Amino acid sequence: MTHPLRLPAFRLLFIGRTASAVGDAVVPVALALAVLRVTGSAGALALVLSCAMVPKLLLLPLGGVIADRFPARKVAIVTDLVRGAAQLAVGLELLGGSPALTHLAVASAIGGAASAFAMPTASPLVAGTVEPAHRQRANALMGATANASRLAGPALAGLLIWTVGPGWAFVLDAATFAVSAALLTAIRVRHVPVPKRSLRADLASGWQEVRTRDWYWSSLIAHGVWNGAAAVLLVVGPVVAVQRLGGEGVWVLMQQVGGVGLLAGSLLATRARPTRPVLVGNLALAGYAAPLLLLGLTAPAVLVIPAYGLALAALGFLNPVWETVVQDRIPAHALARVSSYDWLVSLAAMPVGYALAPLAARAWGTSAPLFVAAALVALFCAGTAAVPGVRRVTWTTAPADAAPQPAAATR
Repeated sequence: MTHPLRLPAFRLLFIGRTASAVGDAVVPVALALAVLRVTGSAGALALVLSCAMVPKLLLLPLGGVIADRFPARKVAIVTDLVRGAAQLAVGLELLGGSPALTHLAVASAIGGAASAFAMPTASPLVAGTVEPAHRQRANALMGATANASRLAGPALAGLLIWTVGPGWAFVLDAATFAVSAALLTAIRVRHVPVPKRSLRADLASGWQEVRTRDWYWSSLIAHGVWNGAAAVLLVVGPVVAVQRLGGEGVWVLMQQVGGVGLLAGSLLATRARPTRPVLVGNLALAGYAAPLLLLGLTAPAVLVIPAYGLALAALGFLNPVWETVVQDRIPAHALARVSSYDWLVSLAAMPVGYALAPLAARAWGTSAPLFVAAALVALFCAGTAAVPGVRRVTWTTAPADAAPQPAAATR
């Protein structure tokens, strides 16, 4: 068996994406504290975050078209350089000692727009450097390093902020984008050219790939509901944890256990290969209803925290398995466009949860949005089992370490 990291192209891709993931994990904490230091306003922080999110959502479908029309490697290099320049500008602005909120917002908008073109390249880059038999392990490795970075990122951010200042966190992120771009220039990625058509035709063609696969669009809806429910938990959960479960330490521990769960699920995906991957993954996602329900019932922290860890382990497992199935089943020439619709639904659902959760909590109490979110997650994720395509999806390729099958007898 050839491990994916023994493949030179994937190894360089993996190193570059790992470096970038570490840098990206440092930035959220650094950005929040930097904006609050400058303005002291939560509204200003919301403005900067919105400047990054809005262009990302608006441009994602176009990003999918571009990543299919042009080689994903070249698109990724350009977007790495743009995002690196945006982060470097923020870092230098902060190091200068007199940062302007407008400049931070503009840089965030540029970075968000570049992300819309970068995100759809992730799946084509793996599919273009790794053969089908190795892809699940390759995707799981990518997920494991991303989740490990999420665990280490806040601590590294705190170290930088309290020693040399938040500006250096952005300089570090810019440097990781430069490393990623440099490594991408050294690899070759298979590319399936797309016939020249209008932008509208490309968008319609990508949507056709989604619409004609019941396992894909039904799962997409379920995953969007899951993300909306996750937003509800992130808004209401801290209130319940602090006011009723024992204080801020409970919420911090819950997030740390969730991060460990994500990492454990990703590592499990390097080995486990269920026969019906989409069905198993979606049913596992339905388990997110458990921490939502327990929080709504104000259950003891000793029940809520492990339930949250297990729920995020299911997510850590699903993500690489889902990526592998999509790479396995979606034509290579449409992979980026299909991935962009996936990202669009997932990202768009979270602001909805952020907006509705506090309104519902004020009107009916904190338990109400948690109970509703739990019911929706259970219904939509487990409900995909009723979709014929979800039950039928199996692997079209054997894993690289599968035992060879005996030859059929001839007569």
